[in-house]
Amino acid sequence: MKVTHRLATALASSALFMVQASFAGQVPGAASDADIPISHHDRVYAAEQFSNTVSVIDPADNHLVGEIRLGDPSPANFSPLYRGQLLVHGMGVSPDRRTLAVVSIGSNSVAFIDTQTNAVKHITYVGRSPHEAFFTRDGSEVWVTVRGENYIDVLDGKTFAEKTRITVPNGPGMQIFSPDGKYGYVCSSFNPETDVISVAEHRIVGKVTQASPFCPDLAATPDGKQVWFTLKDVGKTQVFDAHAPFTLLKTLDTGPITNHVNIVRNANGTFAYVTVGGLNQVKVFRTDDFSQVATIPVGSLPHGLWPSGDGTRIYVGLENADAVAVIDTLANRVVATVPIGQAPQALVYVPNAVPEGDGTQNTESLGLAGNAEHLTLRAVAGGTASTTVALFDQGLVQVLQAAVSGLQPKQPYVLGLAPHPDGSGSIEPLASFKTNPAGAAIVNALGQIREVVTSNTAGTSAEKGAEAGTDKRRYLVIAPSVAGKIGAPVQVQMQEDAR
Repeated sequence: MKVTHRLATALASSALFMVQASFAGQVPGAASDADIPISHHDRVYAAEQFSNTVSVIDPADNHLVGEIRLGDPSPANFSPLYRGQLLVHGMGVSPDRRTLAVVSIGSNSVAFIDTQTNAVKHITYVGRSPHEAFFTRDGSEVWVTVRGENYIDVLDGKTFAEKTRITVPNGPGMQIFSPDGKYGYVCSSFNPETDVISVAEHRIVGKVTQASPFCPDLAATPDGKQVWFTLKDVGKTQVFDAHAPFTLLKTLDTGPITNHVNIVRNANGTFAYVTVGGLNQVKVFRTDDFSQVATIPVGSLPHGLWPSGDGTRIYVGLENADAVAVIDTLANRVVATVPIGQAPQALVYVPNAVPEGDGTQNTESLGLAGNAEHLTLRAVAGGTASTTVALFDQGLVQVLQAAVSGLQPKQPYVLGLAPHPDGSGSIEPLASFKTNPAGAAIVNALGQIREVVTSNTAGTSAEKGAEAGTDKRRYLVIAPSVAGKIGAPVQVQMQEDAR
């Protein structure tokens, strides 16, 4: 009996240790929530800005289930009779994991999608240029940051109709809720201020000063102690105490085009993962002492990211690579890359999104959304500065997006086409832009650009074709704009990009 009692005690102690060692609680839940192992019932969803689609991924084997089409590519969406969604961008999920909230910036809408069937069950139209939408912790409300105006649009969590509005400084960028559901944290994209709002009372109860006006994303730690937010224009990430008086705890220099942040709990501790688009990296920081523990190369222009239900993986949308990178959070290395649609923005991981069946209903194949060319520009003077370029095929035209870095801060430049590989000759401008304080920018253009930057005479090099007068190819360059005149190129298209 004593042996049996000791064995039972040992087993009970072992079981207790196993529970304690499970490191439960992944965002947006609380630390006390149970971890959910990865399975074929889970889904990763990515909102894709230029194909106007939502990619659906099975994380158990990292395969693309299909695309949910919310709108058409250009130029079909230019029509005054166009009824689809435009610039699919933001994404949230209900606490019961049955409903996605997908924000489209260009059509001022939130589409609510059933995770089991992939069917759009409702569309709510809100104010100018909404950015993100998240359900409150009890699921009773959906808060939509209307970035083109000065309020949070509060929708009913069941009918999706507007209930009220919460006035905030102009340009609310994103909101996230504390794990206990008490606070909503709202950062700004136009003002250097993050507001803390009482969820029950719909009123501002605290403010945190941002180091710059442009915050696109924030995340609360599952233990309810910290809030992390990113500053895209200055390349920084800041951390503040999640409780009153909401004291700023740390400012980290993370790098140009710092996009999103999210939190992972695993056997090694609790960590903040930050996507740095200008460096094509994800940086990993401890939440206890804020030390950087890893730098992970992931691919072109990492943007949204979200951990699995057990914290063993984190999924990263690669905006200029049309893919999702899968990171093993214990080893901090990329273990898979999944091709998806064009220019993924926000991304969510939803455990048990599909309780039954294969979850392929109302999806289509990747098709045109998977067509893109990817180029790189390097500094003329040498060094590590670079610009990644994606040419998203829209059928008749292409959308060009350049993630520019390594330039002088707050200066005017031109992205253009030059007739020679070294950038010499007359430059035809495609887009004018001004760099942010980190010397970076996201630049867009639209046209039949692929034909001139990737085509060449069959069987000849670009140089030979030029000598023969048959080469019609031109080369992407970036040059300063001085008093309205284009200067000498400072970045030119890499020659390995020649087709």
